[in-house]
Amino acid sequence: MTKFYPEGKLLNTKRNMDCTASVSALTYAMECREILEARAIVCDSRHNLIVDLGCMKGVIPREEGALGIAEGTTRDIAIISRVGKPVCFFINKISSDRRGVPYATLSRRAVQQECMDQYISRLCCGDVIDGRVTHLEPFGAFVDIGCGIPSLMSIDTMSVSRISHPSDRFTVGMDIKAVVRQKEPDCRISLSHRELLGTWAENAALFNVGETVTGIVRSVEDYGVFVEIMPNLAGLAERREGIEAGCSASVYIKSIIPERMKIKLVLVDTFICDAPPAPPRYFFTGDHMDRFVYSPCASDKYIETRFTN
Repeated sequence: MTKFYPEGKLLNTKRNMDCTASVSALTYAMECREILEARAIVCDSRHNLIVDLGCMKGVIPREEGALGIAEGTTRDIAIISRVGKPVCFFINKISSDRRGVPYATLSRRAVQQECMDQYISRLCCGDVIDGRVTHLEPFGAFVDIGCGIPSLMSIDTMSVSRISHPSDRFTVGMDIKAVVRQKEPDCRISLSHRELLGTWAENAALFNVGETVTGIVRSVEDYGVFVEIMPNLAGLAERREGIEAGCSASVYIKSIIPERMKIKLVLVDTFICDAPPAPPRYFFTGDHMDRFVYSPCASDKYIETRFTN
């Protein structure tokens, strides 16, 4: 069965490079209906994408640039924004211009339609899938879940620990895993992420009382400061003047209390750290989950996510 990847995954593979190495290789790939990738270099005034195939130029006509362009349900920004980036396509035809120079007519829309029919339409809530972050907005992240088809992950589903902006968790181009949270009748998918980052107990087991570790101040309240020490685990420290959300901190672990689902911390120091967010650490490694229980057995609180179609 054909495997569908987020755009850019095929670009530097040996198979893709072999298929774009010559006119004869491209012709064979066309006959085999091979999904290929190359970088879009220009979007002309008619919104046709010009693609660098190495051995020749490729053209993706506007209507073939993305699902929904011809119908008017997708805006042309979906084409324009691909300039300088990899695009996937089928080769529809290899022709020659008036000077006898060969060029290929390509379709990105057809690849997306096949991805939709053979992969995305078959996904169920709770399925764990691969994705690539394409851009960030204050309300969430857009994730390519296959062949440039976007899906939204809202900011509140990125982790149990609350963040102020998706850039606290992801960078554009980051490869991630996600859970299918909701599926609409038109096959639009919304995603979640926090269920893959481990339960309270799994995260707390990484730490011991008496250790001093680093974290990120996520919020400053009247009663204390919440410091994230893992994306799904935060503790509370006493408030101190001059501390702001977003700064890094070293904290002493004073106590770990499973029955109250609490970690008590002591602030040791704060500092500025401009490092980008690290790739996520996933505790769940399967390909489907029906439910996720975050709270530990000993806790009076019960926090659960159920995935139902």
